[in-house]
Amino acid sequence: MSLINKDNRHHTERFCFFDGEPGIQRYDIVRHAQVERMNGVMLSQFWRPEEVDVTKDKGDFAGLNEAEKHIFLSNLKRQIVLDSVQGREPLNVFLPLASTPEMECAVTEWSFQELIHSRSYTHIIRGVLNDPSEVFDHIMEIEEIADLATDISKYYDDLNRFNVMSQAIDLGIAASGDYSEYEHKKAFWRAMFAVNALEGVRFYVSFACSWAFMEIKKKMEGNAKIIKLICRDENNHLKLTQTILTRLLKEDPDFVRIEVECREEMTQLFMDVVEQEKGWAEYLFKDGSMLGLNYSVCCDYIDWIASKRMGAIGLTYSANVPTKNPLSWTDHWIAGDIKQTALQEAENDSYLLGVVNGSAEEARENLNDEFGVLF
Repeated sequence: MSLINKDNRHHTERFCFFDGEPGIQRYDIVRHAQVERMNGVMLSQFWRPEEVDVTKDKGDFAGLNEAEKHIFLSNLKRQIVLDSVQGREPLNVFLPLASTPEMECAVTEWSFQELIHSRSYTHIIRGVLNDPSEVFDHIMEIEEIADLATDISKYYDDLNRFNVMSQAIDLGIAASGDYSEYEHKKAFWRAMFAVNALEGVRFYVSFACSWAFMEIKKKMEGNAKIIKLICRDENNHLKLTQTILTRLLKEDPDFVRIEVECREEMTQLFMDVVEQEKGWAEYLFKDGSMLGLNYSVCCDYIDWIASKRMGAIGLTYSANVPTKNPLSWTDHWIAGDIKQTALQEAENDSYLLGVVNGSAEEARENLNDEFGVLF
């Protein structure tokens, strides 16, 4: 594996992944126009946690009852773990396999945004507690969170094992007998589905609770605003993973086979995520509910969210689904439209010139035009 590809193939001839190392980082002409448009959107949406004032949240937090404090702090603990994984793993396992400059850029920006999220949790906790270590030092003692970390990491760990084997073969320090590129691609497919479920489903009980404090109780406004920014970023990451899954099917025949072989397994992956989210809602409300939000409503919300997410990547949700969003007030907290890309959807492969020119708003409008509306 080399840091730069010196062969004569033009970068617009390369698949998005598993097609050699990227060459020169250039963005005037790209193969994957959708991905480069997303890069423009993500770059335009840079933010820092310190921009959001959380000083009022300390007084609000002191006024919460014990059940509400448990809900608030537990959600932060879980989000810290989720984004600790996501801040590292896209760079660790997906970046070495990226084959075009625009995909390389997307994975890097993705991880950078997750790092901002992790830093934002520290900002929130500093705002409500005198000693943030009260939260950070005991996160992994919560069984529901420790189990979650293990479940998420196993797909990344499996893909990383293949990455290391492939790199060792390239460096001439390992034989190729135990390595299969096809199985490597299958590990990639599983990991990308797992992260799609993470970005699209795993955060939403926590998000709803964070927004409910402000929406219903008119408290914890700084936290709610930060979670809104985080949600906006996660929506971009969700679009990115949907686009990657679509592109893999259109570019590489191996992934057409893999999609069929793994369909049942990936369906079960999503259903397991749903059950974990419902289990988390049960943990959150074990000491009492919030006004307007309880275990039953959160379960309905997850059913509704999961059905949309699975439909967007060609899977069918097998449980009962509400006919409309049971927490419709969350819509205005979800910044930017969440879009879906069906796996077999046709896509314009034309090269893109000067994609980053124009305003951030124009970039968002261009991206919105590229997808179908999910909500």
